Amino acid sequence: MNIKKHIPNTITCGNLFCGCLGIVFAFKGDLTFATYLLWLAMVLDFFDGFAARMLKVSSPIGKELDSLADMVTFGVLPSVIMFHLIGSYSDHEYLPFAAFIIAIFSALRLAKFNIDDRQQSVFIGLPTPANALFISSFAFIVASDYGGFVNTGVLLAISVVFSLLLIAPVELFA
Repeated sequence: MNIKKHIPNTITCGNLFCGCLGIVFAFKGDLTFATYLLWLAMVLDFFDGFAARMLKVSSPIGKELDSLADMVTFGVLPSVIMFHLIGSYSDHEYLPFAAFIIAIFSALRLAKFNIDDRQQSVFIGLPTPANALFISSFAFIVASDYGGFVNTGVLLAISVVFSLLLIAPVELFA
């Protein structure tokens, strides 16, 4: 049995585990720890691909597993973080649900990435980890001296604009 072929997928599962834990902590209201878990998952996401290339063990199932893990960690988790942030600034009961546009467009972005042969040396659209990094940073911004500019309108605008950037036909360095 060749164990080295399982190393990248094990790292990917670590990414997924961090995303699942992050969602739990975000729903409990601990956005700081949820953000740290997202950032740890981002490191694991880098190293799973790095390990697959270094060990020369990439596979179609590894690519699909990576996308599924990324959907949870970089799609659903930032949506839940934004859901709580909007909810903390808004009195409207249903307005925070608009944050889940991030998860929807993240799914579209990841699906497009998997079937688009042009995205070997460039990304077309904002990568989901970069989007998640930006959105998760608001867990710290709202508690800082710069949190004064954050309000419901800003958070909703960020949710919509960055969701659209995920699928925008803009080439970015890969």
